[in-house]
Amino acid sequence: MGNTFLPGPRNRLPAVRDDLPFPRLQRTVARVFSPGDIAAMQRAIELAREAERMGEVPVGAVITHGHRIIAEAYNLRETLSDPTAHAERIAISIAGRSLGTWRLDDCKLYVTLEPCAMCAGSIVLARLPTVYYGVADPKAGACDSLFRITNDRRLNSRATVQGGLLADECGALLSQFFRRLRTPTKLS
Repeated sequence: MGNTFLPGPRNRLPAVRDDLPFPRLQRTVARVFSPGDIAAMQRAIELAREAERMGEVPVGAVITHGHRIIAEAYNLRETLSDPTAHAERIAISIAGRSLGTWRLDDCKLYVTLEPCAMCAGSIVLARLPTVYYGVADPKAGACDSLFRITNDRRLNSRATVQGGLLADECGALLSQFFRRLRTPTKLS
């Protein structure tokens, strides 16, 4: 069956991006996600909602080892006044401590937003072999959008990256958050 699209809840076509060369070709690649992948991303979305409740940009991350979640985190940049407190980086640190090693070679990362350059570098350094993200980040994404750090042959480790997992939910969460930030509040 190869590259055919099968309708159903596990398969979603990625949104076509007109800013990329040959945007219509993106529809030819079927994206099949397992129930475990969907469950892990749903947990990442729950974590992103928690970040939003705290006034953080709603990004959540989960790392699994086998079929078990070993780390979960959400953005804490505002809370910690730390520019490096991204969900992915925090989850990677927790996963390393959980496993007792910095090498996360048998793990998978699920994150609601495409990782930035810092987080993509952390993914490579942690030897994470698989990354799933929800929605692309055209302004800072470093796995597919702006750069392909996780797939750079010059580096000693690479990750398989697949975007579009529950993209509609992840994108809606971020869009609503930034829309609320831009809406002027009325003073009574």
